[in-house]
Amino acid sequence: MSSTLFSPLRLRGVTLPNRIAVSPMCQYSAEDGFANDWHMVHLSSRAVGGAGLVITEAAAVQAEGRITPQDLGIWKDEHIAPLQRITRFIEQQGSVPGIQLAHAGRKASSHIPWASQSGSVEIGQGGWQPVGPSAIAFDSHSTTPSAMSLAEIAALTQALVDATERSLRAGFKVVEVHAAHGYLLHAFLSPLSNQRTDEYGGSFENRIRLLLEVSTAVRQAWPAELPVFVRLSATDWMDGGWTADETVAVSALLRELGIDLIDVSSGGTDAAAVIPVGPGYQTAFAARVRQEARIASGAVGMITNAVQAEHILRTGQADLVLLARELLRDPYWPLHAAEELRAATPWPPQYLRASSSSKTLRRAEVDYSGKKE
Repeated sequence: MSSTLFSPLRLRGVTLPNRIAVSPMCQYSAEDGFANDWHMVHLSSRAVGGAGLVITEAAAVQAEGRITPQDLGIWKDEHIAPLQRITRFIEQQGSVPGIQLAHAGRKASSHIPWASQSGSVEIGQGGWQPVGPSAIAFDSHSTTPSAMSLAEIAALTQALVDATERSLRAGFKVVEVHAAHGYLLHAFLSPLSNQRTDEYGGSFENRIRLLLEVSTAVRQAWPAELPVFVRLSATDWMDGGWTADETVAVSALLRELGIDLIDVSSGGTDAAAVIPVGPGYQTAFAARVRQEARIASGAVGMITNAVQAEHILRTGQADLVLLARELLRDPYWPLHAAEELRAATPWPPQYLRASSSSKTLRRAEVDYSGKKE
């Protein structure tokens, strides 16, 4: 029986060799937004490990859009060259390089997770004033954001267009607009964080306006033969917040605008939300988006084993699975999964000795001195 997980996925003019994607995972290891050796090794090793699509962590489209001062960035041309080194290597391994474009909004200017401090970085200590749809802080430890003016909203859209064009020059083949996890675009979607009274707040049509404008602008700036993803939080997990029904509705509108896949996550708007985390706890949302909005979807969240991933795809819940923590634990998860599912996915020749399905392994059981390893 053939494996769906290891079947190709064609999106416009790009074919992913399999349906395993590296989910964006912040590394908090950049200086002034520049990718460095850590990013090279982190992303490239997952390509060596067999992932079909390797997506960078959230790359800030404006300096003040970083979650922390150590975030990756793509707000200036100088960021392009270090990223080109990474995309070239990813493609050499047969994988597709993707980038997530983001603005942290009211969650910006935060301390890195392993810092002794929590909450916002003070302006005098390298932080900055965060912005959001409304002057509502994320939690009691965070700086209250400034409500964005219409001019600032227009500047954000232009920043995303500029970042899209830089992403193409850097060699990426997929761009993903980050509109989840309580960051800026998601903050506009949710009534919990958006209490504006102008054309960007209030009704569903007004709250989704910025996302639709941004998605239209990014799609127009990106080549027609290359796909655009949007990451959405399907629900805020809070009464009065963004809902799964609204996610399906906006996904259908995004499909009409030329968006190719919805990367379906959840939560992030309210620190008090109680989220029922467990294996596959978000896949039902991906299934609804795929079936009801009639657009390709990606499933993410506590996907940890090959049979589980295969089941998600084979039962039509999603077209792609995105792995995060499991790929931190095991960069070679796709290669191990292929062996478990008996899929014909070759290991890199340099690593064939480690492949349990390889004849090379049996030949290599005895080293050059004639002793067993």
